[in-house]
Amino acid sequence: MNERAAQIVALSAVTLTVSDIARSVSFYEALGFVQRAGPAVAGFASFALGGAAGVCYLNLLEGPHGAVNGWGRVIVYVADVDAFYAHALATGARPEFAPRDAPWGERYFHLVDPDGHELSFARPLS
Repeated sequence: MNERAAQIVALSAVTLTVSDIARSVSFYEALGFVQRAGPAVAGFASFALGGAAGVCYLNLLEGPHGAVNGWGRVIVYVADVDAFYAHALATGARPEFAPRDAPWGERYFHLVDPDGHELSFARPLS
């Protein structure tokens, strides 16, 4: 087996199931996420994260069964954690705690989206 050919090279997207696509899109857009251009697909939205060389997508997919109770955690790097925290507060988001330095070398804070998905906004300390 050619190990180089079998190497994982990038994360393309994370898709979160949501109970109300319009509510979730409004939440993410208020935080500054920008929807990917393209044809509209009912019950689906895609947000591009990162620059041209390292684009990853955060997708939202409206589930068929109503209420969603979270899934896990998505970690998003931001330019300035404290500034993004202030922005999140200004949008009405309620972070779980103020930004703090972690022993693993990141400054971060968490908040939860309308469907219980945990979002961590972070930046390496060095």
